[in-house]
Amino acid sequence: MTTTDNKQYPLLHKIDSPADLRQLSETELEPLARELREFLIQSVARTGGHLSSSLGTVELTVALHYVYNTPDDRLVWDVGHQAYPHKILTGRRERMDTLRKKDGLCGFIKRSESEYDTFGVGHSSTSISAALGMAIAAEKSGSKRKAVAIIGDGAMTAGMAFEALNHAGHLDNDLLVILNDNEMSISPNVGGMSNYLAKLLSGKLYTSVREGGKKMLSVVPPMRELARRAEEHMKGMVIPGTLFEELGFHYYGPVDGHDIPTLITTLQNLQQHKGPQFLHVVTKKGRGYRPAEENPCTYHGVTPFDPSSGKMHASKSGSPGYTQVFGDWLCDMAKEEPNLIAITPAMCEGSGMVKFSRLFADRFYDVGIAEQHAVTLAAGLACDGIRPVVAIYSTFLQRAYDQLIHDVAIQNLPVLFAIDRAGLVGADGATHAGSFDISYLRCIPNMVVMTPSDENECRQMLYTAAKHNGPTAVRYPRGRGPGTAVEKEMRAIELGKGRVLRKGKSTAILAFGSRVQAALAAGEALDASVIDMRFVKPIDETLILEMTNSHDLLLTIEENVIMGGAGSAVNEVLAAHRIVIPMINLGLPDEYCEQGDHESLLEAYGLSKEGIINSVKDFHQLASCNTIAAPTNPH
Repeated sequence: MTTTDNKQYPLLHKIDSPADLRQLSETELEPLARELREFLIQSVARTGGHLSSSLGTVELTVALHYVYNTPDDRLVWDVGHQAYPHKILTGRRERMDTLRKKDGLCGFIKRSESEYDTFGVGHSSTSISAALGMAIAAEKSGSKRKAVAIIGDGAMTAGMAFEALNHAGHLDNDLLVILNDNEMSISPNVGGMSNYLAKLLSGKLYTSVREGGKKMLSVVPPMRELARRAEEHMKGMVIPGTLFEELGFHYYGPVDGHDIPTLITTLQNLQQHKGPQFLHVVTKKGRGYRPAEENPCTYHGVTPFDPSSGKMHASKSGSPGYTQVFGDWLCDMAKEEPNLIAITPAMCEGSGMVKFSRLFADRFYDVGIAEQHAVTLAAGLACDGIRPVVAIYSTFLQRAYDQLIHDVAIQNLPVLFAIDRAGLVGADGATHAGSFDISYLRCIPNMVVMTPSDENECRQMLYTAAKHNGPTAVRYPRGRGPGTAVEKEMRAIELGKGRVLRKGKSTAILAFGSRVQAALAAGEALDASVIDMRFVKPIDETLILEMTNSHDLLLTIEENVIMGGAGSAVNEVLAAHRIVIPMINLGLPDEYCEQGDHESLLEAYGLSKEGIINSVKDFHQLASCNTIAAPTNPH
């Protein structure tokens, strides 16, 4: 825990809640914003985290908490990348050194963390729906509280955001949607004239004249229609808000999101208005920190860095990570397969596709934050002879589950899902953990599910999937593998066949994917057999039955929830053959796995070498006490 230096931050150190902020004069807000930005840079330099977007929302956050009576008024942030200033101003300043660490502050918005975090969020494009729900709840309860959704421009690419806008525009609830447009720097529409227009259009005079004119002209329908069209054309010349007006919102902006006086005046005006309002603010990613301004993507999510130079601290050297293995394979496969097309829902960099997007620009489609569309787009391509590869994080594929089943699997289409971030993801925590994909994939007919145990297995499984005439998924973890050399040659693996890595006595460890290396280490200590199962579906029934015939105890281990996971698949094989043998299923528990160091989390959940050894020892200890069955989740 740190203490804010009252000499370096004379205003910020006084702010323990937005109530303290509202005690400042307006002239003190810009100096406060400068202190807040500097504190943010210094803090994230120590912990790592999402920097560029948060730097861009400093002034907007100050203005929102200054104008609105939070937490009674509801501020609903989209994603959370832009909400670090919000955390600092809402009583969590002194805990920012714990950001994204075990038992520390969450990197995203989390309701259990603060009363100011009105809606938990990790995935994007949920803010408008949630804020509309709160606006409706306020009306039902007779409350005068306000609801504000703050959504980034990237999140506006998702269909869910437009579904919410479409619904809200047809209701009369008091809702303000703020579009934080941070992809442009300062457009021609932003500046003195634009700010003046926003203040004018949000003010009482314009509103009263507009509404009064509508009433007067309502008795002369042709004149009313003419006036409506004239207003739209006039606004359309200076304001890019026609779409939102058509959806039923009153549009204001764009305004400079770094101009606190304009923001405050506009927000105060909008507080007096009824119904759905839309405010367009333009901010600059990385504002006030040159390295982040020049490279906003690089500084979107950062590891600890030197704030004076912006240089990231050196990472551990070693073998290429799984994401790079996928990116390299994708380029090599594209050379061999001219019909290959790659699709990603706004995760080009994160999924390792930058090189492919440059070499094969005409075969690369970034569809934005639109997971459902990405999957059905792939299905349509597959219908007409294209071999689509959908690169997606495990947690984001959840958003397209219906499309996965209905549009791909039912039609048995050859779509390859390259699933990154499978298993625990360390500092990103519960909202981003790939804890469920084995469970939700293996229950789908026609799916083939592969779990590579090292870098070379990953490459060969991707090739195997690309050659399969049906839906496939290759799930691999975040970060680096054990360092296995990656073969240039690509070869198909026989579907549904595991491999025995070590022959031992008594105990057989059936390991899936990332847990194979831990299983090998434990196998040496226990003199146990170790099997790399490779496939969750189809599962190697022959090998499972062989292990039951030659061992007294089976242990399954996976980096996925136990419920419905790979261990459950093994249990089902034994049940189908009416085989009774002591079993231990190791995996993630029936709970959301919080943030923390990846290796520490694996140890805590009993998925390390020591966890395997202790589970087997516990079983034998229980057996010696005449306990019939081993626990299925001793942790």
